[in-house]
Amino acid sequence: MDGRGNLDLRVVKIERGFMPNAEGSCLISMGNTKVICSATVEERVPMWLKGRGEGWVTAEYAMLPRSGKDRKPRDTGKPDGRSVEIQRLVGRSLRAVVDLKALGERMITLDCDVLQADGGTRCASITGCYVALAEALQTLRLKKPALTDSVAAVSVGILGGVELLDLCYEEDSRAMVDMDIVATGAGKYVEVRGTAEGRPYDRKQMDRLLDTANVGLETLFRKQREALGEILAP
Repeated sequence: MDGRGNLDLRVVKIERGFMPNAEGSCLISMGNTKVICSATVEERVPMWLKGRGEGWVTAEYAMLPRSGKDRKPRDTGKPDGRSVEIQRLVGRSLRAVVDLKALGERMITLDCDVLQADGGTRCASITGCYVALAEALQTLRLKKPALTDSVAAVSVGILGGVELLDLCYEEDSRAMVDMDIVATGAGKYVEVRGTAEGRPYDRKQMDRLLDTANVGLETLFRKQREALGEILAP
């Protein structure tokens, strides 16, 4: 819709250190989608982990009331089902690249606050939270690195019979198939979630969507490395 090629990401920007009071943070923009990701380190773990010598990484996700076209009421009580689903996805995506024993008995909470939503907020949250998490881990000066790999996420879909990368809201709402891909820098998948909104899709189409996602993921991993800079230096 905006003149990109089918294999082009929207403009991606990652501004690290966006929230100076947090141990780690960034503002990630993917086109018109903007998410603040922050990491908070606490010297405690959930009760069920006490005494086991390992830590925990969890996440919370929320959209500001006017992040979308219509006002979304604040989550003043229990988060809605979509928010719970996304924050669980973010948490397990980041845990996939963390050595929890190297973390020790600490808990890191990743907060994802959507300032502006135009599709792909969960993917932007995961990609940005990796940067916030890496920055927070640096402050701990652990004896053994806790990060085992990088992780990022991107959306893909089929619209008009063509595979597209990084769908905006309007494209996503019209897509015959939409899919979110979460993968590590080593090329392993954390989650592949694909839904047919119209005709079912076949294996060849799914393979093409995965190939399309890989193009975008390579760029996202590079953007993460650029944002982290000296933190990732040996």
